[in-house]
Amino acid sequence: MRDRIFTAGLLLAFAAELAVLASFTVRRNGDTQDTVAVNEIVQTVQRDWGALGDHIDATGFDYVVLDADGTVLYRTGPGLSESINAAIAHKDTILDIESGGTRVGKLIIHNDDAMTFREETRAVVLAIAAVMLLQLGICAGYACYMRRTMVLPFRKLEQFAQRVAGGDLDIPLEMDRLNLFGAFTESFDLMRSELKKARLAEAKAASAKKELVAKLSHDIKTPVASIKAASEVGTALAADDKSRRNYQQIVQKADQIDTLVTDLFSATLEELHELTVTPSDLDSGELRSLLENADYLHRAVLPEVPACLLFADRLRLQQVFDNIFSNSYKYAGTKIDVSVGIEAGCLAVCVEDHGGGVAESELPRLKERFKRGGNAGGIEGAGLGLFIADHCMREMGGRLLLENGASGLRVTVQIALSHGI
Repeated sequence: MRDRIFTAGLLLAFAAELAVLASFTVRRNGDTQDTVAVNEIVQTVQRDWGALGDHIDATGFDYVVLDADGTVLYRTGPGLSESINAAIAHKDTILDIESGGTRVGKLIIHNDDAMTFREETRAVVLAIAAVMLLQLGICAGYACYMRRTMVLPFRKLEQFAQRVAGGDLDIPLEMDRLNLFGAFTESFDLMRSELKKARLAEAKAASAKKELVAKLSHDIKTPVASIKAASEVGTALAADDKSRRNYQQIVQKADQIDTLVTDLFSATLEELHELTVTPSDLDSGELRSLLENADYLHRAVLPEVPACLLFADRLRLQQVFDNIFSNSYKYAGTKIDVSVGIEAGCLAVCVEDHGGGVAESELPRLKERFKRGGNAGGIEGAGLGLFIADHCMREMGGRLLLENGASGLRVTVQIALSHGI
């Protein structure tokens, strides 16, 4: 409706301009001198020729009367042509005055076309200027209307799209149903609503899957423990070496399955924010037993541990060392060097194998979920051990550092001190 009003206003203003120009043109074409009035002037001047002092002009024209010698006998006002040459230059009307059949003088009727033209031109210019101002006002109003109904809504859509791209699906899009793009913006908000529903459904499904994995992982550990216990009994009661080796292999595979299920279970719990880490004061004397439990193949010579009070979760710290030694067994299979010292307000435990390390570009990725080094080909593993260990250390206020040492991969476990030495 408003578009039609603006369009009609512009058309009316344009028609007014054409009307003013047409009126001016027609009027200029019809500007001819009034012959009746001219004849009346000639008649009255000839009648009053002998007494021009008493002559009265009743036509309203400006004119000058000259005698045969060019002397001015009568004028209606100042600023008029007073000679034939001046009258010709000014394009005045020149007529003969006769008395008794004899030419006695000249009548010069003033030509006021120039003044009339200037006045009419000024009036036309003012009229066109007024119409142009009206057009300008209409255009300005239309521009404001377009900005409010098109530009601003599109800017809101742009900001809305940026919020949606950033994951903000809670703030609805402000809509004006009376706007030209009201239905359009409403469709965008419906899209936001549907995306939010899809995101919630996806998160719910992912959470359900994680819970399922956590439950299955927990349930799998029970039969694996039974298999391991039965195999250990079989190993103890085996009558020959071959049977004993077979039982031992079953025990080893059960341990591998238990480790993988534990890693998977722990990773799932961590994603569900259920992997609790509760650090407390821990005597450094217990660290040696943690290292001995982790090095069940006895490939490391354990050093003396400085006496201090640690701030750690014993269970999670055991899990950290278990993962580190397990990785060394799987990927290096060499002896392990272990050093312990206090540095930078923490107890640093360095574990280094002799397997040659990994590529420098792979080091930052080893602590990521499901990431393994290039030397892991053909070796069983899920790529979760260092990820879980790094998470546990950060929760305990410590750090897990990976670097290539002189002989192989060096893993430094920095455990926070509670009250110093």
